[in-house]
Amino acid sequence: MNSTKRAVVNTIAQHVRSLFNICLSLYSTRLILQALGHSDYGIYSLVAGQVAMLGFVTNAMVTTTQRHISFYHGKDDMENIKKIFSNSLFLHIVICILLFIILYAITPLLFNVFLNIAPENIDIAKVVYYLTIITLCLTFLYAPFRALFIAHENIIYISIIDVLDGIFKLLLAIWLMFIDKDRLIIYACMMAGIMLFNLFSFSIYAKFKYEETVLFPSIKLINRKHIKQLMGFAGWTIYSTGCILARTQGVALLLNRFFGVIINSSYGIATQIYGSVQFVAQAIMNAMSPQVVKAEGAGNRKKMLALAAQTSKYAYLMLAMVVIPIVFEMPQILNIWLGKVPPNATTLCSFVLLTAVCDQLTIGLGTANQAIGKIRNYSITINTIKVMTLPAAWICLKSGFPVVSVMICYIVFEFICAMMRLPFLKKTAGLSIRMFVNKVFLRIAIPTLSSIATAAFMVNLFDFKFRFIVTFIVCVFINIMFIWLTALSKGEKKEAMRILNITPHQQ
Repeated sequence: MNSTKRAVVNTIAQHVRSLFNICLSLYSTRLILQALGHSDYGIYSLVAGQVAMLGFVTNAMVTTTQRHISFYHGKDDMENIKKIFSNSLFLHIVICILLFIILYAITPLLFNVFLNIAPENIDIAKVVYYLTIITLCLTFLYAPFRALFIAHENIIYISIIDVLDGIFKLLLAIWLMFIDKDRLIIYACMMAGIMLFNLFSFSIYAKFKYEETVLFPSIKLINRKHIKQLMGFAGWTIYSTGCILARTQGVALLLNRFFGVIINSSYGIATQIYGSVQFVAQAIMNAMSPQVVKAEGAGNRKKMLALAAQTSKYAYLMLAMVVIPIVFEMPQILNIWLGKVPPNATTLCSFVLLTAVCDQLTIGLGTANQAIGKIRNYSITINTIKVMTLPAAWICLKSGFPVVSVMICYIVFEFICAMMRLPFLKKTAGLSIRMFVNKVFLRIAIPTLSSIATAAFMVNLFDFKFRFIVTFIVCVFINIMFIWLTALSKGEKKEAMRILNITPHQQ
């Protein structure tokens, strides 16, 4: 299977997975919110969110492992691939132990100083906190195996496990409806159990599938050179991802301090929706990022930058296609989905989704920078901007501005961050900004405007239950039409037609 066809197959697999999981996730959240109530759900979102904030270390290590394995695949160097995986697994185990010790040790500080939780709920919140630490550790241990599948572009297996993950969470939500007590603790416990299933699913299959896989680090392969190589890359990736998560959870803490746990229920719903639709853009990233890194590993910088531009365009178009009609129909969607909508949920959900769309404008350039491997200056220059959301939001709330002011800060700094990638990659990788503008920004303009106009037309002219379904279908249809007419180049159209018309004997 050639690289283009593999990217298409992987993207389709990811999108089928994404659409299925979005439906499962949204319905599961409705059931969980009903079962736990706004207060308990707010507690879970707040407490688990503080632990999950450290999950950025997991994401950073997945990126690091996948980048180095893909890079050496580009060089066709199996010896170094084996060394990278063993050293990566060793680092995951060590950091996992350290995180567990630190998170357990700061329990008194977290609950006595930072979190605003009613005294009668403190004991339950602490149990949830400890269970979430276990979940985080399991997530961290399965990260190198997931990175291995991404590097091998085996997205189909990842999609299967992710769908099963969504099904298990839905079954858990249904089960909670029939439990009379300790629902919050049971929910946290079962979330850890689902993550344990993910760990076994990836690690055991990888052991049989890929020769570089080990279930325990091979001592003879562990060496200072590769540890330093991984830690150097991971350290700055952790910083970058940490900036993103610090902003997300920092906003949660600010809202909690000024408005209490009920607003955290709304913010938790917003981040839940964000996580669901983010799968759409992540489908493109998982399908194309290994090829971007492999192109750099093979020494083809021009191809690497062209693929990075394509990644940005496709990721933006796919996410915007979903987000724009959802934002216009957010009030109706939340009313039908949740029944009783928490305060400010509509505003928070809309702004969080629009922030995600802004990030996709140049997301491929972040992958390009990872492919080059020199990420220190990128991390300091680009991702520090995201954290500036917090002082700006604090000033707004301290000055008496409403909740919407926080989200305006959120989206403004995200847009600045996205645009800063252009001059940075021009300096470090020789990116042509004119090429990027022509191939990405100008190509996405008409599909974006058509989607906005279509959604506005549907919302303002029609009013009936489940209108959002019709709006979504019409917007997607119009969007696809304009993407084909204006967003795709002649070469991309030709390649798409070739793939669609391929016959079995040509494979």
